[in-house]
Amino acid sequence: MQTIQELQAQLASGSTTAEKLAQASLEKIESTKNLNAYISVLNDRALERAKESDKRRAEGKSLGALDGIPVAVKDNMCLTGTRTTAASKILDNFVAPYTATALEKLEAAGAIIVGKTNMDEFAMGSSNETSYYGPVKNPLDESRVPGGSSGGSAVAVASGTVPCALGSDTGGSIRQPAACTGVVGLKPTYGRVSRYGLLAYASSLDQIGPFGSTVRDCATLLGAICGIDPHDNTTSTRPTEDFTAKLGTGVKGKVIGVPKEYFGEGLDAECKAAIENMLKKMEAEGATIKEVSLPHISYAVSSYYIIATAEASSNLSRYDGVRYGYRSPEARKLFDLYAKSRSEGFGKEVQRRILLGSYVLSAGFYDAYYVQAQKVRRLITDDFTEAFKTCDVIASPTMPGLPLKCGMNESDPMAVYLSDIYTVSLNLAGLPGVSVPCGTAGGLPVGLQWIGKPFQEADLLAVAEATEKLAK
Repeated sequence: MQTIQELQAQLASGSTTAEKLAQASLEKIESTKNLNAYISVLNDRALERAKESDKRRAEGKSLGALDGIPVAVKDNMCLTGTRTTAASKILDNFVAPYTATALEKLEAAGAIIVGKTNMDEFAMGSSNETSYYGPVKNPLDESRVPGGSSGGSAVAVASGTVPCALGSDTGGSIRQPAACTGVVGLKPTYGRVSRYGLLAYASSLDQIGPFGSTVRDCATLLGAICGIDPHDNTTSTRPTEDFTAKLGTGVKGKVIGVPKEYFGEGLDAECKAAIENMLKKMEAEGATIKEVSLPHISYAVSSYYIIATAEASSNLSRYDGVRYGYRSPEARKLFDLYAKSRSEGFGKEVQRRILLGSYVLSAGFYDAYYVQAQKVRRLITDDFTEAFKTCDVIASPTMPGLPLKCGMNESDPMAVYLSDIYTVSLNLAGLPGVSVPCGTAGGLPVGLQWIGKPFQEADLLAVAEATEKLAK
């Protein structure tokens, strides 16, 4: 699949139409069904919207850069009249009665949503193996996971079914699958994009963001979906920006912070070499490399899994078999209705996290775990604030190594949890981050994560695009 820019040029010249692009996308989805990247394919809806786009273009009323462009969205975002399952049995037949703000904005810009992508159940996982609809396969190596939880969206882009897609990121769920599949994945600043209509996992950590084959595609998509939303009081009041404005400005004069804690034990040697090689190229382009310290970062994974599971335990209490979703046919009493519906409707990983969250929120352990984790969250945020006093952006690995082998979620769940070791801190601090391919190791892509100051996505994307060019 070509980039948004290339497709727009073809649409403008008349060498193709939105309907042809949608049809080609749908055909590609069908031919790559073995990857299991989609839960729902919206054939009729997509073709109808594509025809509307062509009519607008013929009348000279094109809506801009995304008008007529096929897009895929993660299946935890509501879209009126379509199944929204969060890859869970408990929502297998749930049809959304309203549309998420991000998707509303996407369609208002003329984008054609062709399908809802597979994911880890309720976004809980880093391997895309916890889905009720089966695992997503990595198109680069089917023996390895595509990353999660937004693995379906990453694979949708990597396999060429769409030029761009939306995912959600709670602890690395956009950046990590982007690294696993060799695409670009952006987690915006918390509050940059509305969460209204996103099925909640951990509300203080969740953020919707774009995937693309290029940094420019991600910047274009972000510009369409961000902005204040009266339905979500955590959205920022900052005006929408042109996130493509600083692309092409390079890294000359930029100070790049390199946390010493991120490049020590636990980082695969080949991945480390690929990242260090890119940093040398950056230095040759006029950037200054400066060591910084994030002294509390070793506590990030622990505090993240306490806070995330606590919020999940609360958010998922609404799935009780009473109001909507799966209801156990075996239930005869009220307690059985709750217990059976939830135990039959939720998968093992979701149950594990609900139990852990309920435990850390219980009366005897709230202060010992949850309160302490929130204090650590503050310290990690302060560490980043201090580091940014001496640098413009921070460089880190996206993952500690290559994509994990399939099946490790069952055999070694701790290894899967630790694959987010470099990404969870950004969600705790609410910072923007983008993963860009910077080289290869063992024939597979290595992701370099760029971390930016709050609401400085335009500057962050400029550095990311420079990486993209140097990696070619």
